[in-house]
Amino acid sequence: MDIKEIQSLIKFVAKSGASEVKLEMEDLKITIRTGSTSSGSPETTIVQQIPVPQAQSAPPAAHAPAAQEAAAPKAESAPKSEESKYITIKSPIIGTFYRKPSPDKPAFVEVGTNVSKGDVLCVIEAMKLFNDIESEVSGKIVKVLVEDSSPVEFDQPLFLVDPS
Repeated sequence: MDIKEIQSLIKFVAKSGASEVKLEMEDLKITIRTGSTSSGSPETTIVQQIPVPQAQSAPPAAHAPAAQEAAAPKAESAPKSEESKYITIKSPIIGTFYRKPSPDKPAFVEVGTNVSKGDVLCVIEAMKLFNDIESEVSGKIVKVLVEDSSPVEFDQPLFLVDPS
């Protein structure tokens, strides 16, 4: 479990209103308790016990989320303005993302491929049905945002397209 997964777990627990959550895995034990301080603001406490020597570097990183979250908006602001000229093609359904029509065939599109509106970009398997995902715009594929054969959520960005 990496620091981003731990951070998202903390946010989920805080939003859910639960007072305590315990998570135990083979090499990781996390307890998250939420409560109120005298100032009335929520407080989140993380307790980790990791017997595996390789993961001992994780507890110091758990104290750094505030610094990482504060730095994240600044770091993202430059790429966002650069990516704002691109159109994001998002998943219309939940399922498994595939770049190829079958394992022995080439990918539908690669970075740099020019596509027209209606061209098939990928397929998403949902409940044993393969759904063609078509381009909503004409342009050039700039970036593929999802790994082949990975699960995708509804409205998850799949491709960046440069319409110019």
